Amino acid sequence: MHFVWHDPSPVNCDANCRGWVSAVGVIDSDSVQLFNDLAASHDMQGVTVVLDSGGGSVLDAIALGQRWRGLKMSTAVGTVINVPAASGKAAHTEIMPNAYCESMCVFLLLAGVHRYVPAEARVRVHQIWMGDRADDPKAANYNAEDVMIIERDVGRLAHYTFDMGGSGELLGIALSVPPWETLRQLSSDELRRTNLVTTDLVADVLPGMQSDLPAVALSKSQDRVGTETTRTAEVKIPTGGEAKQ
Repeated sequence: MHFVWHDPSPVNCDANCRGWVSAVGVIDSDSVQLFNDLAASHDMQGVTVVLDSGGGSVLDAIALGQRWRGLKMSTAVGTVINVPAASGKAAHTEIMPNAYCESMCVFLLLAGVHRYVPAEARVRVHQIWMGDRADDPKAANYNAEDVMIIERDVGRLAHYTFDMGGSGELLGIALSVPPWETLRQLSSDELRRTNLVTTDLVADVLPGMQSDLPAVALSKSQDRVGTETTRTAEVKIPTGGEAKQ
């Protein structure tokens, strides 16, 4: 996962705007350090993170989420685009709503003090699994230690979920979807019931930001379906050590 700091833009911001962070890509063992590198040059207290991610490592996502909660950051789902200068307007950044937050990204979303998901976004969950056997989980071999690793990390994820204010329903839905099936998309009602969404107002997470771009509907070609979506929330092997802080 890579992180970019975005200063307020005079094109789409009013006087209440402040800087924010985009977080894009797979969560791995470098993610916490990459975030800390950015935080060394910017005040992250209370800042909003805009997520567009297919998930990744369980333990590293937990460590990153705990870091964000410690900073009282807010979270949202969105795709960042760079708009070139045109019609008298300077080049600037926009946040489009047709983004994905899948698997462990969903639990990063939960780390925000305030959490916003636009109607066009896709928030999807499934079980965590052994990362080195995610390509064909039914055909892979497993032993007792493998089962112990999965159960241990499910326990860690459950503890984190409740610490962040999430619900048992979120865990129940995620753990009911095996890794050989397509990820389960959460409905707007489920986003509310599981506490993944705390506000319907983008101004609560990105005060002062305005957008003059229309929402972009997902076409069939943009929608992630099939085997790709079964590889996004995995227990990384080995997982016996603690994630980097």
